[in-house]
Amino acid sequence: MKLNLEALKNVAVWEHAGFKLPQFDIERVKENTMANPIWVHFGAGNIFRALMANAQQNILNEGKSDKGIVVVGSEIIEKMFQPHDNLTVLVTIKADGSMEKTVIASIMESLVSDVQNEGSWSRLKAIFVNPSLQMVSFTITEKGYSLKDGKGEYLPAVMEDFKNGPQSPVSYMGQVASLLYERYLQGKQPLSLVSMDNCSHNGTRLYEAVSAFAQKWVEKGLVDKGFEAYMSDPKSVSFPWSMIDKITPRPDPSVRKMLKDVGFEDVEDVVTSRNSYAAPFVNAEEPEYLIIEDLFPNGRPNLEAGGIIFTDRETVGKVEQMKVCTCLNPLHTALAIYGCLLGYNLISKEMKDPELKTLVEKIGYVEGLPVVVNPGIIDPKKFIDEVLQVRIPNPFMPDTPQRIATDTSQKLGIRFGETIKAYMRRDDLNVKDLKLIPLVLAGWCRYLMGIDDNGNKMELSSDPLLAEVTPYVASISLGDKGPFHEQLKPILSNATIFGVDLYESSLGESVEGYFAELVSEKGAVRETLKKYVY
Repeated sequence: MKLNLEALKNVAVWEHAGFKLPQFDIERVKENTMANPIWVHFGAGNIFRALMANAQQNILNEGKSDKGIVVVGSEIIEKMFQPHDNLTVLVTIKADGSMEKTVIASIMESLVSDVQNEGSWSRLKAIFVNPSLQMVSFTITEKGYSLKDGKGEYLPAVMEDFKNGPQSPVSYMGQVASLLYERYLQGKQPLSLVSMDNCSHNGTRLYEAVSAFAQKWVEKGLVDKGFEAYMSDPKSVSFPWSMIDKITPRPDPSVRKMLKDVGFEDVEDVVTSRNSYAAPFVNAEEPEYLIIEDLFPNGRPNLEAGGIIFTDRETVGKVEQMKVCTCLNPLHTALAIYGCLLGYNLISKEMKDPELKTLVEKIGYVEGLPVVVNPGIIDPKKFIDEVLQVRIPNPFMPDTPQRIATDTSQKLGIRFGETIKAYMRRDDLNVKDLKLIPLVLAGWCRYLMGIDDNGNKMELSSDPLLAEVTPYVASISLGDKGPFHEQLKPILSNATIFGVDLYESSLGESVEGYFAELVSEKGAVRETLKKYVY
């Protein structure tokens, strides 16, 4: 079985192999989508294929929509999407070990986000000026919205776009701003831009990134003065907040073998120039959440029919803070840091480790839960229960601490800094009572040494600040005695990393003390955990 539209015509073969197939007329939906697109999505990664594309597939299967999605991405579009007629296979891995295989066909068109690709760029402009377009969504990772580098300086591509205007943008956000300007020029049609990335106040992040281009271009006289006002009016262009949650790890060898065994041939990875991995299939856990602020000036796709929740901004903010700052993401990061140090290669196996299991239980229930505001639509305690009892321990989910440790410097401020700040604000809480969150932050400093608990060299996951922060700990060796204040101060005082100067929060010294214990000898990471988690 090959993954293309022609092969799908042999329905009996696919169904005999246990695949769920599309239950709608793909060609008819494609015609409708090409003529009057309503949804464009930037970011062709696993989370998009496993959650959004699958939700739209279910809606199409039930006859509740007659349009699919237009996806925009980088080289993966030409390397993987187009060779497979924009089809993908979703393998849902359930906690009991069973796997559900679905051929996703809701993606009707795929385009490259590159102004040098004249075909894709002209088609994108045509889509953006079409009055039918209702929603432009994004899963481009948190750093996709960053216009500046780790030093706070604008990236070269951004500077180039600020200077040259909307004609031939090279930066990602510059391209989005340029396409919006096309829509403005062709009648100022309303539109909603929805970040679906796993970061705090993602809609605001997206607005700030795109509006920076509008402001610069207006200042320089490169665009019509009304463009900035159009961008800043929610009745014209809205930037809803959202909260997303679904684990979609790198394509797993065991899933690949299972697919091969039932006759599916297209299982090999495509590796991009940025060393990211993608395959014609995506493996994912079963639980999923996507909650979006209902702010759509031109109407919206009926995604509620696919299980996606629409609500108000305040509720989205509460759910997002519950998940990102307390009930899931901090627990994942804690497991990632210490899992790497202790030599684990699967997150699920860490939950069989008494010290690590206790560490994340106490971070969630004891240190995090007191500052969570109940959003009403999801119970925080039940959410943590599901995370710790069902999701993370799922032995069939091939997620790794090394993957989750990627870009940790960009995550610590949200995943732990917000809780620290909440403790500092509250009269009924004392920030000095936090014991395990500082232990995780010390663990990250220890991780930056690139040496595991056995004293062996350890490869660090990619992170934009590695070059800046690793030199501070480069002179430290296992067995060295503290104090390490001079080495750690530049890291721990960096509010850009932690969301707060840890010394001003009274936690800097605690982190230094933990770090000294973690580096005292081989095996000290394990012994320090035993000492403090119980």
